[in-house]
Amino acid sequence: MNAEERPTFESAETEQIYRYVERHGTAKRHKLLDVVSLSAEEFRDALDRLTAKGYIEEENGNFRVALNVGAIEEHEAEDGTAYAIRPARQQDFEGLVETIRSVTDEETYVVAESVAEELLYEDTVTRHNPVESRVFFVAAIDDTLVGWTHLDLPQLDQLRHTAQQTVGVDPDHRRHGIGSALLERGLDWAEANGYRKAYNSVPVTNEPAIRFLEDHGWNTEAMRKDHYTIGEKTVDELMMARKL
Repeated sequence: MNAEERPTFESAETEQIYRYVERHGTAKRHKLLDVVSLSAEEFRDALDRLTAKGYIEEENGNFRVALNVGAIEEHEAEDGTAYAIRPARQQDFEGLVETIRSVTDEETYVVAESVAEELLYEDTVTRHNPVESRVFFVAAIDDTLVGWTHLDLPQLDQLRHTAQQTVGVDPDHRRHGIGSALLERGLDWAEANGYRKAYNSVPVTNEPAIRFLEDHGWNTEAMRKDHYTIGEKTVDELMMARKL
């Protein structure tokens, strides 16, 4: 299933199953059976319909939402280190939160902080429902996550052409091109899937992030005065965007 596709359901029971998987990230078969009042045969049929439509998939005994967000890409950093950029998986959850926090602990990046809090609250990496979708790409050296880019994808018709993007790289792995590769991977995916604008918001005090976005073709569209309270000071928010 593509992220721009809105799932439709043949029965209330198939929708219940999908919503449970989407809400919890992954789910065992016996947990899903407890969600609905179906016979064993009817339950198997419901799972078969959801997997046949590409809505959910099974991996190692766990069902998860099946979103087609691309393949693994191999890269070489400017210092010669090999790394991969790939769609995030549910098993990346803890590493993803840790990586986001390694960035937000060093520089104030309020939107990214809120993404980490959403992940912790919802306990799932991928979201896809009639209101919103959320996808992540991660940069990994061997099995260690060192960066991410995230796209929030509203499903309301009036907003479906825009995507909110965040991006960050662990401080120990910066200035080697990983952030640029992540940013462009997210933008390429958004453009290929019909989005025509990406936006990002940062405090004006986060000068490295502003320079990074400007160097990659982002423009300032607006400023919200005194939007953040950081410590004991009020700080303006810079609203930036890039057309695709």
